[in-house]
Amino acid sequence: MSSKILFLAGSARKDSLNKKLAKAAYELAVEQGANATFVDLKDYPMPLYDGDDETARGLPENAIKLKSLFIEHSGLFIASPEYNSSFSALLKNTLDWISRPHTDKERPLSAFRDKVAALAATSPGALGGLRGLVPLRMLLSNIQVMVVPEQIAIGGGMSAFDEQGNLTDEKQRQALGLVVARLISETSN
Repeated sequence: MSSKILFLAGSARKDSLNKKLAKAAYELAVEQGANATFVDLKDYPMPLYDGDDETARGLPENAIKLKSLFIEHSGLFIASPEYNSSFSALLKNTLDWISRPHTDKERPLSAFRDKVAALAATSPGALGGLRGLVPLRMLLSNIQVMVVPEQIAIGGGMSAFDEQGNLTDEKQRQALGLVVARLISETSN
């Protein structure tokens, strides 16, 4: 039985480097036989999380749709941009909204509990977004996601991809493939 893994980037920007990285990982997962789904957070706009808004209106429709996708998948691959040594506000807001229950019978953290995740980042800088993966790993672990130890951060992201969005460095492509392979392995168990 193949792994069902959800791929996403913590950026909504059309030409996001991390969206390119998530798509490259998605394609590697398909090549490795995983049942993979790529989602673009731009397709799921949500207001900033506000407890009063949640009490008055419940979860936004897009939070419910995205949470359903998370629940349907056993693995998550997240490519996250680094903003001021952390992950993006878009990603944090998304994770916050979909962590909230929207029915009385819903198990707490149903979108995250028993999931396995792999992390990656790329940026124009030399560290490739590495510093932002530390707090993301911590957050995911705190909401009961097992994060595999393998990760990748690709520096010089502006020149890391060709016009089709493929990684230009074969060693980086292989390293990304190893992260994806570990995620597939862990979600297949």
